[in-house]
Amino acid sequence: MKAPHVYYISQGKTPADHLANIKKMVDAQVDWVQLRIKDADETTIFDIANQAQSYCQSHDVKFIINDSINIAKAYNADGVHLGKQDAQPSKAREILDANKIVGGTANTLEDCLNLIDQGVDYIGVGPFRFTTTKKNLSPILALEGYQKIISELKHLRQNPTLIAIGGITLEDIPYLTKVGISGVALSSELHRQNNLANTILHIKNHFQKMHL
Repeated sequence: MKAPHVYYISQGKTPADHLANIKKMVDAQVDWVQLRIKDADETTIFDIANQAQSYCQSHDVKFIINDSINIAKAYNADGVHLGKQDAQPSKAREILDANKIVGGTANTLEDCLNLIDQGVDYIGVGPFRFTTTKKNLSPILALEGYQKIISELKHLRQNPTLIAIGGITLEDIPYLTKVGISGVALSSELHRQNNLANTILHIKNHFQKMHL
């Protein structure tokens, strides 16, 4: 699996806004998209997931469903992301096809090791700083927290794909690439950009330079 350098977490006031924003981000060439709708009925989420999956697939962008293994399976999404209060990644492995992506959320070294044991493809580690897009926020990690977790993982000879998430801005990208993060999950910060395609290309270039 190629790690996503720019991973968009969907945002919008309505489900239709989520879909429109996903299409905008896909057109601007993000690597992956995660559909994350919290306050809508299942029928509506199914409809948006179906349309978003088709659009992402036609543009060769990975499409991930937040929380729901069943929706990910029903619409043949590329994978599922499971939070700390969701189903276990091992359960997703039982239900989804072997080639599907399974990701999990972590805030500590112990979280990371648990997810590695369950065979996740990537770990969303955060939050980097305070963010209003998520309720029941885990303790803030900041740059020092990422450095500590990555150092401890290396000591244990573990090298998972780590995606930084939570209140990240463009100014943070150079520092996150240097500590060994594989990519960044962004939402509000991308919506603030006037030239979205150039911004995404700029972020990708930072990560690519670190892997030369």
